[in-house]
Amino acid sequence: MKKTGLIHIYTGDGKGKTTASIGLAVRAAGSGLNVLFVQFFKEDNAESGEKAFFRNIAGNIELIRSNCRHPFFTGAKTDEDAVGKAIKNTFDLVREKTASGNVGLLVLDEIMAAINGNWLDMAEVIGFLDSRPHTLEVVLTGRNAPPAIVKMADYVTEMLKIKHPFDAGGVARKGIEY
Repeated sequence: MKKTGLIHIYTGDGKGKTTASIGLAVRAAGSGLNVLFVQFFKEDNAESGEKAFFRNIAGNIELIRSNCRHPFFTGAKTDEDAVGKAIKNTFDLVREKTASGNVGLLVLDEIMAAINGNWLDMAEVIGFLDSRPHTLEVVLTGRNAPPAIVKMADYVTEMLKIKHPFDAGGVARKGIEY
């Protein structure tokens, strides 16, 4: 049977990867699809506009967070083993929740960082993508998408940073960056 669920990648060093995936999740949910939105490297208690929306307003969008932060933000305080365990447990939960075929759209936000940091095995991710339910649409986000995963994708969008307020010392703003 031909797969009807396609693979999307939002990659690059520009802002908008998560934002684009949130827009697609809202569109899919508004059209009646069940959405599983997974945020690797987000702590469950961390505030964000999407977390508030998904958990309080959007009835058919389930949000899962790996409840760990990327070492980029935690530096020397990073417990690499704990990060690896959290990422692996989150990915195992994704497999469990999507196996039924009841999820129409799966967003794996920052999965490229999980792969590139060696917390997730690329072959394991490729195996999951190959064996997923045939109707499951999947969005993968993060910088430096590996060529093997890009090759599998049906849509690949690269966000290119031309200018960003962070370059001039700007800080993340509620409602815009989180």
